[in-house]
Amino acid sequence: MREPVLFRQATPADIPAMSAIRLAVRENILSDPSRVTDQMYRDYLELAGRGWVAQVDGAVVGFCYADQDNASIWALFISEEYEGRGIAKRLLRLAVDWLFEQGKASVYLTTTPGTRADRFYAGQGWTRTLVSEREAGFRIFKTIIED
Repeated sequence: MREPVLFRQATPADIPAMSAIRLAVRENILSDPSRVTDQMYRDYLELAGRGWVAQVDGAVVGFCYADQDNASIWALFISEEYEGRGIAKRLLRLAVDWLFEQGKASVYLTTTPGTRADRFYAGQGWTRTLVSEREAGFRIFKTIIED
């Protein structure tokens, strides 16, 4: 039996766990991990947006950040051992719904082409808006979510 997953708004106390999850990925690896600072996580929690975490037995196993200023998803990452359980879908929905509640008509994100993330967003109904060798862009519109 799988453990229940708790979804809640992220707090500054979650930043170390979120950073560890981000740095442990096998795809979309940061070329320079020092570019994503604790202050950036904090800013998206308190100033520029909002974040959510998924917890299992008190441990953070995934997170998602919404960037209110740019109507975008800044980050969505799940611990490898918790992939495939619908956690990413739920976190993404929390972030997108929140952005729509803030009056945004669409939400944008980018990822690396040809990755599992690329396939994930396409599978969630997001529209591919940009493709280059280094970046795939996606957008979802409020009217699509409401249908």
